[in-house]
Amino acid sequence: MTFDLKKDGRRIIVICLASAIMAVNIKTFVNTGGLYPGGATGLTILIQSIFKMYFGILVPYTPVNLLLNVVPIYIGFRFIGKKFTLYSCLMIVLTSIMTDAIPAIPLTYDILLISIFGGIINGFVTSLCLSMNATTGGTDFISIFLSEKKGVDAWNFILAFNVVIIMIAGILFGFDKALYSIIFQYTSTQMLRMLYTRYQKQTLFIVTNHAEAVCDAINRISKHGATILNGEGSYERRKREMVYSVVSKEESKAVIKAVKEADEAAFVNAIRTEELFGRFYYRPNE
Repeated sequence: MTFDLKKDGRRIIVICLASAIMAVNIKTFVNTGGLYPGGATGLTILIQSIFKMYFGILVPYTPVNLLLNVVPIYIGFRFIGKKFTLYSCLMIVLTSIMTDAIPAIPLTYDILLISIFGGIINGFVTSLCLSMNATTGGTDFISIFLSEKKGVDAWNFILAFNVVIIMIAGILFGFDKALYSIIFQYTSTQMLRMLYTRYQKQTLFIVTNHAEAVCDAINRISKHGATILNGEGSYERRKREMVYSVVSKEESKAVIKAVKEADEAAFVNAIRTEELFGRFYYRPNE
């Protein structure tokens, strides 16, 4: 495990900024609206609410959140990547401490506005962390582990876990808060899908006369292979070759640029891939 001063320094600065934004979002929007976001954050807030209402005890955010992240952190160290997990730990610890330290500053009491804008900020922060090869903790570790190592669509498992949190919150504290929490989670998920594209895939169909050079360009940028298909142009009846490959959406622009450098006349059709079965290379998380 090596450290690059410039690269890792940038990661630390961005993660510290993301931690501050996440903490402010929890104190400004989530707590003000009485919402229960998904994952470890939502479960931590739920536990805090239970202790406050039924036992009259104000439980700090930090110890509960850190305790809930013990197993996910172990999964990260064991199966995902040590450096990746260390930076995620930095995010988890800083967010927890700042959430306890920052005073509540309500900007609005309109719960619909809180649900929408709180969800937007949550999705932005999550994507910011993931772009720096770190997570906000909790179910993010489990989701990455199931997606990359086991080839399992983790969405249904994470969704089920979040539904359980919302149902418990609804039973104990009223279903209006639970339903607004669903709006928060939906907004956050859409923001995340828009900004973070590592696990989204695109299929490339490339018509070219320089198939080998195009395949080399694809492999150089994305480490993915390609299939060469022989064909014939319908207009001029000339022999043509089509290169078929699937890359992550995150890499597709760089791949297409490299393809055009290999063959300026290449015709590229990029299609969103809904489902993919079989082995697919992911760059390892550092």
